[in-house]
Amino acid sequence: MSKLEKTAHLRPINDTMLTRESWKIFQIMAEFVEGFERLAQIKPSVSIFGSARTAPDHPYYRQAEEIARLLSDAGFSVVSGGGPGIMEAVNKGACAGKSLSIGLNIQLPREQVGNPYQDISLNFRHFFSRKVMFVKYAAAYVCMPGGFGTLDELMEILTLIQTNKTRRIPVILVHTPFWEGLVEWIRQGLLAEGMINAEDLELFKVLDEPQAVVDAIFDYYEHRGFEPSAEERELLLYL
Repeated sequence: MSKLEKTAHLRPINDTMLTRESWKIFQIMAEFVEGFERLAQIKPSVSIFGSARTAPDHPYYRQAEEIARLLSDAGFSVVSGGGPGIMEAVNKGACAGKSLSIGLNIQLPREQVGNPYQDISLNFRHFFSRKVMFVKYAAAYVCMPGGFGTLDELMEILTLIQTNKTRRIPVILVHTPFWEGLVEWIRQGLLAEGMINAEDLELFKVLDEPQAVVDAIFDYYEHRGFEPSAEERELLLYL
């Protein structure tokens, strides 16, 4: 079958749908512009992720709240997904500290309801524009136990760092028992099969104590400062 014959079978373009798709570009642009304008002030910041399903009486919730409070008191603006569960714990802890508490909320059919502990609250319809905001101003990533969304954010930052599409920052997984299965699979699966290099295992670390998380971030920046270098700023322009 020729290319002409193949294209003859394409469905005709619906003008209304095409117009809607084209105008979506401006909605996406608006999300980026608002995010850049409102978040440029929050540096240095730490993005923290975790399950939306974690109850306030769960140890993970309390641990996330403590980590966020310690980071906030240490001078970091703290960024979460703005929703319930560990996201709420993060914003609550940040609010109790000295620095800004930021929520990057996503509009979902269910589960995502904004928590009341946000000094800056942004709302997104698109996951991809929201994910850029998590990365662009972050001095570190902290991943608490979570589900697909948390894994998505974790793999996103590891991929961006590995491929030099963003600057190297600390990526910390909290609570060894939760993450050890994944880490072992990365070693025995990805590394053993040659899907990643041995040095890629150094892109993240697993810690258990809230103060250890804060200390690891400060240790990383001790000799270089939190501001991106000229080369890193160039990378972030093309994130």
